[in-house]
This record gives sequence, structure tokens and C-alpha cells, in this order.
Amino acid sequence: MSELQIVNADKLLYQTMPETEFIVDEILPVGLHLFCGASKVGKSWLMLDLCIKVSKGEPIWDLQTHQCDVLYFSLEDRYQRLQQRLQKLTDEIDSRLHFTIAAKTLQSGFIVDLQECLKKYPNTRLVIIDTLQKIRRTSNDMSYSTDYQDISILKNFADNNNLAIILVHHLRKQEDNDVFNMISGTTGIMGSADTTFVLKKKQEMTQLQRLVLLVEM
Repeated sequence: MSELQIVNADKLLYQTMPETEFIVDEILPVGLHLFCGASKVGKSWLMLDLCIKVSKGEPIWDLQTHQCDVLYFSLEDRYQRLQQRLQKLTDEIDSRLHFTIAAKTLQSGFIVDLQECLKKYPNTRLVIIDTLQKIRRTSNDMSYSTDYQDISILKNFADNNNLAIILVHHLRKQEDNDVFNMISGTTGIMGSADTTFVLKKKQEMTQLQRLVLLVEM
């Protein structure tokens, strides 16, 4: 039986730790991130633009990106649609950007397949899964425990492989003063993520929420 790994506080206080690595300076570090929005609000367009910018090492929102291979699970699209969107967003693309439109669920081998992808493309640092629901386990159990467990699997994979993983997810239609309460599912989904982004149309927001992008770190 393995023993608990204990670290003394006096050692931890003075230990030199590696700096946080960012894929996009200031807003997208290595780790697990939720990117949530209502249907047809532009989530996939924004994620594709992010993929393009990171794969080419170009700035996005006036923030520097760190060029790397990018893997985009575009699970609600066809390749024809992806091609059309690419043609509207860029005239030139880099071979560092990779797509797939099909994936297994977490209970049927998704993590194993993702690990194999990393072996094929070892310079991958950004993975986008669009949408989270497509890889969720097929179960009638919608409890906090189930949500937290699913997200934790992906969180652990991101940490262990030094990746940034973005999970594209939906909002409920029911409005709430706290936009994070509109995230579909239980609080277990947001509870295991490092960062949560919520995309809303500007005209839908209150005077105190005059940002297109809300972030909870």
C-alpha cells in the first residue's frame, strides 16, 4: 500500500516552484477551463479563431499566444462546415492545427484515444472539446458527484500532461443575476475546473455586467 505524500509547510514555503505556463498570456494557463454560452451565441466560431491564432503564434485580443500544436474536437460539425469557417477566418493556416469530428465518451475510451493523439502530435499544448456533452458518460445520474467526477478526469489529464483543455458547454435558458448559475448541470461541473468563461451577447447583460467575456478564476 502506498503512503500519503506529505510536504512540510516550512519546506513548501521556500521551495522554488515552476512559473505558471500560459497558452494565451494572462487569461489561458495550463489546466482545465470551461467556456460556456447559449446556443448559437458564437462559441464555436470563437474557439476556432483561438485555435488558428495559437497554432500560428498570433496575438488574440491583443494578448500574446505561445505557438503550439492544437487539437480541436469539433463534435457537432462536419468537415465541410469546418472548411467553410476556416475560409472565412483565415487565408493561411498552419499544420499545427488538427481536427476530429468524432470521439468516444469518457467511459468508453476517450482518455486513451486522447493519449494516443498526444503521442502522434507531441507538441500539442491546447485541446478544445466542443462540446463537453458529447463525451459525457451516458447515465441518468445527474448528481453533483457525477459531474465533478467527469470534470476531474479531464482536469487530472490536463495537469498530468501539462495541457490547457477547454470544454465548450451550454447555458440554461433560465436567466439568473449570477451568470455562473446559468451553467447547465450541477455546480460540480464548475467546481473542478480551474477557470470558467461565460460568453453572452452584450445587449443581454445588465449594467454591472458590461463585458462580453466574464471570467471566474
